[in-house]
Amino acid sequence: MALRAVVFDYGMVLSNPPSLPARDQLREVSGLTEDELERYYWKDRHAYDRGDLTGLEFWQNLVQDAGLALSKDQIQQLNRHDAKMWTTVNQEMLEWRNMLIQRGIKTAILSNMGDAVLESIKETFRWIEDFDVLIWSYQIRMAKPEPGIYEHLLEKLGTAPEETLFLDDKLENIEAARRLGIVGLQFSTVAQLRQDLISSGLDADIPLP
Repeated sequence: MALRAVVFDYGMVLSNPPSLPARDQLREVSGLTEDELERYYWKDRHAYDRGDLTGLEFWQNLVQDAGLALSKDQIQQLNRHDAKMWTTVNQEMLEWRNMLIQRGIKTAILSNMGDAVLESIKETFRWIEDFDVLIWSYQIRMAKPEPGIYEHLLEKLGTAPEETLFLDDKLENIEAARRLGIVGLQFSTVAQLRQDLISSGLDADIPLP
């Protein structure tokens, strides 16, 4: 069965790596080392992505867990810098997405995303609204790799799993999609994606990036 839809993760697929200046600001405001920031940053990130926490609540928890004495304004700064950190773009992937549209392929975004980060992305990139389906985890209180979020994706797209290609940088998210029959490829670079599409025979259905 031919592919009818290509689904993109946002972070590290449609976006480039996080903005280094924004990351530097997180360290400067918090006073944490890079290793400390990395450890505390991911502790409650899944809860934030699921909508169990707002951006401000996420950073309030982090500050408390790390034993930091920061003001409300400083916590708000951390929330803003975190959101800004993810406003980078992989232009090659956007160009490929336009090629897919021209071939009549549906396009979608399925991303683990918290409220403040999405607000920043929408303010920065007008193209973000141009996909056929947009699924942001916090809005539906589910996050990858939970099976329900992929089932929700297929329902919104109106495609069968084998008609749907999903790209994500995290292997656990790809494996979860594959268990439902979705065609999954782990994304690292555009060059590797091109090679994976060819080796999987998917270049017969869709144009190469």
